[in-house]
Parts: sequence; structure tokens; C-alpha cells
Amino acid sequence: MKQAVRLGLQGLAIMAGLVAVLFLTFAAFGQDPVFGVRTIFLGAFGDAQGISRTLVRATPLLLAGLGVVVAWRAGMYNIGGEGQYVLGGIGGAMIAKLLGGAAPAALGPMILICGVLFGASVAALAAWLQVKRGVQVVVSTILMNFLALELMEYLLRGPLQERKKQLFVTDTLPNEAMLMRFGAQTDLHFGIVIALISAIGVAIYLYLTKAGLQLRIVGDNPSAARANKIPADAVQIRAMAISGGLCGLAGAVDYAGLTGRLADGFSQNWGFIAIPVALMGALNPIATIFSATYFGALFAGSEELKRTLPIGNTVVPLVQGVVVLAYIGFVTWMSRRKPVVGAEE
Repeated sequence: MKQAVRLGLQGLAIMAGLVAVLFLTFAAFGQDPVFGVRTIFLGAFGDAQGISRTLVRATPLLLAGLGVVVAWRAGMYNIGGEGQYVLGGIGGAMIAKLLGGAAPAALGPMILICGVLFGASVAALAAWLQVKRGVQVVVSTILMNFLALELMEYLLRGPLQERKKQLFVTDTLPNEAMLMRFGAQTDLHFGIVIALISAIGVAIYLYLTKAGLQLRIVGDNPSAARANKIPADAVQIRAMAISGGLCGLAGAVDYAGLTGRLADGFSQNWGFIAIPVALMGALNPIATIFSATYFGALFAGSEELKRTLPIGNTVVPLVQGVVVLAYIGFVTWMSRRKPVVGAEE
């Protein structure tokens, strides 16, 4: 009960901080903060279409943000969420191409599974390169982002190109193979449910299982992990595999729930934006639900904002930068508060 109350209070505190960031952003640019925040709120939650736009954008952000949470809590700074997201879409498109004649009801789940496997495999490879070969995961995952984008470009002009060979896109998924939508006039699909279930699953894994405890110990204190004979290398590889799987699932969910096909514009930078989403959620899976919804609302509300204010297109990048800088400042402040061993002697 106390844990639930603490998480709830943390979520409310984060939401209050997020609103404060918005107010400060508008004020810094000489804009009316009340008008700006009100416009974003109405654009994101003012009607059913606004809520749908918010949740559709929050879905991949939540899944990829959870991937960042798992990896970073293990001390593995996965910057490759965007590439893993793209590979998740590629995996879904490849299985759809190979099994185009399969029953649509069976094809949908297989698309999601392949998306998870594609994302997990490349993230696990990056982890293996660090723990076995000393290649920093930050460097390898950044490079893998570019490789994933180049791979998609090649596949859209070759093996996965649509049948008529006229456009650089894949064949469109049949409606029966796509995720269920919650109405004929909305893009909101079952992916939001998958994302919420994933958040609960990650929270249970991190805080209620032995494997999750080991992961947090490895990330917080590698020396303590070694002293307790925790296999840190295996834990970090597993954490990266889970992280990549969640990012890959984000791509597969967008492919099967929203776009129905791959194209050059499939990459929407969700994997990159997932980093400030996770940081704003304090690397807590439940709090990440709030931060993903917040960023989803920012994207949905900014569409309305850019019609009325000159800074409408810049609000989201500005908030991302503020979040990352705030996180760096917080970590630095906390590290300085830690007592130095032997300082009192």
C-alpha cells in the first residue's frame, strides 16, 4: 500500500513539474503561458479526436520509454531505441511478406513477436559487444540506428517493395491483420492496451522479482553486485534484450496498428524522444506512463498551437532539452550529496 501511495505521489509530482516546465518555456519566449498551456490542453484533450491523437502518440513513446527504463536501470545506456523501433517495423513487415497467405488473425500476433525479436537481438548484440569486447553500448547503439535506417531504405527498394514496384513502400496490411481500432473515426488502436500492460509487467519485473532486483543492483552498484556473486554480464545482456524488445514492439505496434505499411517516413524519432520520456518518468515504469502521455499531449496539442503562436513547432524540442538538462543537473547534485568514504577520518 505504501509503495502504491509513493508511486502515486511521485506521478503527481512529475505531472506538476511537467506543467511548470511548459509555463517556464512559454514565459522564456515572451508568450502568454496561460494561453499556451490552455491551447495545448484543448488540442490534446478538448475532444475525442484530441484524446485519440494524444494516446496514439503516447503508445510508441511509452513502449520505447520502458525500453530505456530497463536498460538504463541496469547501467546500459541504450541510445539505439530509434534503430530498434525501425527494426521492429522491419521484422513485422518481413513476416507479413513471407506469410502473406496466412490467416490474418494469426498474422497480427506474429508481426508483434517478430518486432520484439528483431529489436531484442540487435540490442543484445550491443550489450555483448560491451561486456565481452569493451565496445561502449552508447557508441554501438548510436551506430546501429544508422544501420537500421539504411537497411530499411534498402529493403523498401528491394525485397519488401510493394508488388507493382512503383513506390518505395511495402504492401499494405489487410485490415484483418491490423490491431483492433476503438472506432471507425479514430486512429486509436489496441496498441495502447499493449503498452499499458507492458508498463505493469516491467514494474512487476523490476520491483517484485529476483531478476529485477539483480538488475537494479547491477545498475546502482556494480561492486555490490560482484560481492553478491551476481552475474553482472548476463544481467546486462538480458536487460538490453528486454529493452530492445520493447523498442522493437513499439515499431511493430505502429506498423500493425497505425500505418499498415513501411515507408521512408516510418521513423518518427520516437526512439530518441523515448529517452527524455524515461528520464522525465525518473526511470520508473509507472511514472513513465504519465510522462509518455504528457509528450503525446505535447505533440497532439502542438498541432493546434502552431496555428496561433510562432513557437508552436519548437515547444516539444525545447521541453526535451529542458528535461535532459534537468536530469543531468539532478544526477550531478545527488552525486555531490553522497558522502565521500573516509572524509571524516
